[in-house]
Amino acid sequence: MPTVNNDMQQGGSKVIKSDPWMDSYAARADNMRASEIRALFATASRPDVVSLAGGMPYLDYLPFKELSELIGKMLLDKGDVAWQYGSAQGDPHLREDVLQIMALEGIKDVQPDDVVISNGSQNAIDLVTRIMCDPGDVVITEAPNYVGALGVFASFQVEVVNAMTDADGLIPESFEETIVAAKKAGKKVKFLYTVPNFHNPAGVTMSVERRPRILEIARRHHVLVVEDNPYGLLGFDGQTYPALRSMDAENVVYLSSFSKIIAPGMRIAWIVAPTGIRKKLILANEASILCPPNMSQMTITTYLDNFDWKKQISQYRGMYKERCDTMDAALKKYLPYCSWNKPKGGFYIWLKIPEGLNSKEMLPRAITAKVAYVAGTGFYLDGSGTHHMRLSFCYPTPEKITIGIQRLAGVMNNELKTAELFGQAGVEAAGNGDSAADGHNGKH
Repeated sequence: MPTVNNDMQQGGSKVIKSDPWMDSYAARADNMRASEIRALFATASRPDVVSLAGGMPYLDYLPFKELSELIGKMLLDKGDVAWQYGSAQGDPHLREDVLQIMALEGIKDVQPDDVVISNGSQNAIDLVTRIMCDPGDVVITEAPNYVGALGVFASFQVEVVNAMTDADGLIPESFEETIVAAKKAGKKVKFLYTVPNFHNPAGVTMSVERRPRILEIARRHHVLVVEDNPYGLLGFDGQTYPALRSMDAENVVYLSSFSKIIAPGMRIAWIVAPTGIRKKLILANEASILCPPNMSQMTITTYLDNFDWKKQISQYRGMYKERCDTMDAALKKYLPYCSWNKPKGGFYIWLKIPEGLNSKEMLPRAITAKVAYVAGTGFYLDGSGTHHMRLSFCYPTPEKITIGIQRLAGVMNNELKTAELFGQAGVEAAGNGDSAADGHNGKH
């Protein structure tokens, strides 16, 4: 039996000190990492805490009463299908429905047979990595990175190499330099993983001018592009950007999801890939989950077929824009010494905090002050990101957002005062003591 230290508690659960199976795990299990966002859920969901952490969509706008009646009718009419096994490729009706969604971003050359349904984008990233990467292969990503993708890459023992971004998204020159450096080191670069629209967590959008340049570089170096696009329809001004897949059908694997535009609880996303890759994805899907859930897929088609989903998304845009504007105004008022790019859509602001502060070390004090965020370290594998934090404006009301930023400012102001106090104390100690004797010259 494993021994348990009853004196050690973490989040209310016991911490196992020894594991009798420790020597039996596969090597890949050593690389599995906990999401810093998931670790916050229990605390951030307390009603007294303003959570600026999770990227949860605000679902109160959905027509739940009318939808429940239609789902009930669907179960009466097709319950034997909805509660049965299905195809590993996904429900044909849903695969046809997603074509009209992709058409809004310029993808108009796709047929239902080109689509594979997955259990959310997380499953889609897992499937692509599963069929493309061996341990030690290189995946190039934007820095900072989507935390869920980092977890997948780590579990498959993939080496993640960051290319740089700026306010216009992935920098083409950095992308190519990263490819060249990896190949020169004798490594195989399998694909670029990119979130081009309203990036999670950085909030930036790849400029339209850069998109064909990124694709040309990828083609020239025979590097697949994996385009993850859950936020593409959530531009605040209603603008949709041309998908990378709309510009290149042979070298792009396109991922999108219903999690942000309808409901994450359905766990339904889709993949469009070149023919050979698509066939491998279907086999991988079957091996991994057997088939995506029919009930979830048929719930989505019931919604799409009976409601004005475009109008619903337009309402979401307006709501999220208001919340983004509220957060931006509150940051300007209460944290003017920080810096950030105001996003044009999506859910997140990537906040840079002053030098000398550490977002991860500061988080427990923020929780005590009843405000939660995600430390920037969660979006890197190498411990970077201490000078950043991700703030989500999607779920809390505008009033709660303002209160949350006020609380965060109080925490940060105290941190700055403490840093200044200890910095001054260190200077005085260096001036009064015999610092040369221990060779440290007053630096610690």
